[in-house]
Amino acid sequence: MQYFSTRGDGPVNLDDALRKGIADDGGLFLPQHLPSFELADFDDAKSIPEVAEILLRPFFEGSLLKEHLDAVLSETFSFPIPATPLPAAGRELALLELYHGPTAAFKDVGAAFLAACLSRLESDEDAPLTILVATSGDTGGAVAAAFDGRPGMRVVVLFPDGRVSDRQAHQLCCWSDNVVSLKVQGSFDDCQAMVKAAMADPELCAAHRFSSANSINIGRLLPQSTYYADASLRHYRRTGKKPGFIIPTGNLGNAFACIMAREMGLPIGPVILATNANRTIADYFETLEWLPRASLQTLASAMDVGDPSNMERLRKLVGEADVLREQIGVLSVSDAEIEASIRKDFREFGFATCPHTATATHTWRQLDGEMASAHDWIVVGTAHPAKFETIVEPIIGTTVPLPPELEEILARPARAITIKPDLESLASAIGDA
Repeated sequence: MQYFSTRGDGPVNLDDALRKGIADDGGLFLPQHLPSFELADFDDAKSIPEVAEILLRPFFEGSLLKEHLDAVLSETFSFPIPATPLPAAGRELALLELYHGPTAAFKDVGAAFLAACLSRLESDEDAPLTILVATSGDTGGAVAAAFDGRPGMRVVVLFPDGRVSDRQAHQLCCWSDNVVSLKVQGSFDDCQAMVKAAMADPELCAAHRFSSANSINIGRLLPQSTYYADASLRHYRRTGKKPGFIIPTGNLGNAFACIMAREMGLPIGPVILATNANRTIADYFETLEWLPRASLQTLASAMDVGDPSNMERLRKLVGEADVLREQIGVLSVSDAEIEASIRKDFREFGFATCPHTATATHTWRQLDGEMASAHDWIVVGTAHPAKFETIVEPIIGTTVPLPPELEEILARPARAITIKPDLESLASAIGDA
């Protein structure tokens, strides 16, 4: 299968799309066409790796990785991803738990997949590959963990200083020497702009072999589509109904993966995006004007994005706002509503939710009667609440136990370099590291 930039460049094969991360013209890679599936195609698939093998096989046509797909998927899906039923007064509701990986966040799936792929594409003769990753909280930790200690790989993590939780910051800065952690004196959008600028700079590209592990890399999105495929298939087989998904979103990668699965024929009903007070997507759907702006700092810090990169993919795949809003819902959730939702979740469901997951449960509670009753719903849990203990614990009035994976990470020593939010500072840090 061939891949083209959203801005026209191409074609390239999957291997080059994974290595490059971003197209030479600054656009994002999309497959030339999406494969189409019938539900019967998955009749023999009883696990996520089996669903993933069927769903992703067409994307690997012409790739050197085709013969390694089973091994890649085995590495990727090494932890459970349950859809847990929730008490909902007679309505069908479940929580898709995406936080059981090594860094307790949904980003572990895409990061593990990308690391498994790139490590098999590299050879001992190649110069080291430098993976640039901007993070608003969870992506960088997942990528660092996935690439930690891998030969021929270097990871440079950029995160906004003071805008992630203490536990998130620690998991960004506690890895081996092949991971360089940079505290940027700015916002996530500054970090993301610096990554894009570095990958578009001829001199830096000549000095370093750059790739990206943000959701701008197609290798992040492909595996994420599989857990939506698996969850929807399981639900449809049990009930005969296509479930709707409510997805917390910042940079739109996780939501785009769900929409991509639906476009390929999986039994997915309505898709609703839950954003925080950063209203760029919600305003676009209302005004039909795409107006990126500086991000606001919120309780749901991993979603503090004012210029979501994957909107470029979504507009290319589905259409502009007038088309999108007929197929996708969106609700912006305030900090006060996040706090109230965390409190209600603990009281009604019996467990804590992180601020991001709470945007989804709040959105579910806001569905009108007809929309709520016409569909079964799966809300997406994106991170373990223990990563946000300073927010969650005062609200629920009790301690959130640490999962073993996070406890092990927090026991490691941490280190980071503070830089200004400009390309010159990034280039200097990369050169010195």
